[in-house]
Amino acid sequence: MPQKVIFDKKNVLVTGGAGFIGSHLCDELVKTSKVICLDNFSSGDEKNIDHLLAEENFRFLKHDIAEPLDLEAFPELNDFKIAFQGIQEIYNLACPMSPKDFEKSRVETILANTTGLINMLNLARHYEAAFLHFSSSVVYGPRRADNQKIAEDDIGAVDFLSPRAGYDEGKRYAETMVKTYGEVYGLSAKIIRLFRIYGPRMKLIDNQMIPDIINNALDGADVEIIGDRNFSTSLCYVSDAVDAAIKMMSSGRSRPVNIGSDVLLNMTDVAEKIIRLIGSNSQIKYAPAHLFMTPLCLPDITLAKNLLGWMPVVTLEKGLEKTIDDLRASKNLIGPVNY
Repeated sequence: MPQKVIFDKKNVLVTGGAGFIGSHLCDELVKTSKVICLDNFSSGDEKNIDHLLAEENFRFLKHDIAEPLDLEAFPELNDFKIAFQGIQEIYNLACPMSPKDFEKSRVETILANTTGLINMLNLARHYEAAFLHFSSSVVYGPRRADNQKIAEDDIGAVDFLSPRAGYDEGKRYAETMVKTYGEVYGLSAKIIRLFRIYGPRMKLIDNQMIPDIINNALDGADVEIIGDRNFSTSLCYVSDAVDAAIKMMSSGRSRPVNIGSDVLLNMTDVAEKIIRLIGSNSQIKYAPAHLFMTPLCLPDITLAKNLLGWMPVVTLEKGLEKTIDDLRASKNLIGPVNY
């Protein structure tokens, strides 16, 4: 295929761009590129991108990646000159990601990790676009008993017939496809493995502890920890994850890179910090574990530090403050809440 002419800015496609992480990525990319945000709202939300719709370098397409996609058939993309310029980069985040609604989206999850990903990889082939796939720490399986940090060469252990295998094994299979397409077709195909990411725009009442703890603390209600007093996890703020993705796209790295915090946090301590930051009188309760809120491996982020010059920089307190402010605003609350 002849080399495409870039008229002024790169054309960049972000699948799953109306989701929690995808929308923050669009916020950053639109500063320097023409961004096509594609989402079917399976777990994303229009309100995450409402502020971008008036941007001249931003276009939204409601589309399921499991269905065929012809970008040149959309008249709203005419001024992006795709027929002449093509697409330079594809960031693939599209996959249903609602712990609460996982059961009803199991087939859609499988399709996103197989048919949908193949469609996007073929689009990358057609336009000779650089491709970055967002994988997950679930490819490593459960956390090791001694809390050891997991490096990228760990082959993991996943139950491919478990109730959540459509996501866990789906992410592993997706990595195989990305690597294979990169090698066979000469694509610039990259993978980042995200560990637990948090921040503004996380969905409420979705069995994700951070937003639900904040929401209940703002209301003065009991906050709930999934599991017991010992439940722990790592937490990486969303802007750090976006920074890593952009660095990865511009790097020469083709094999996966871990992106997350390598600091283990006790969730009860995190909940207590949230309650203090809000000034709430909420009490902490514990609830039975569920399918998607399980102890994940801790990342070894040596490669990210050495190859990308990346490491998390947003402190937990600052990240929680920003997340609280966002949720407070969405609840139309102004200033501190008095109980």
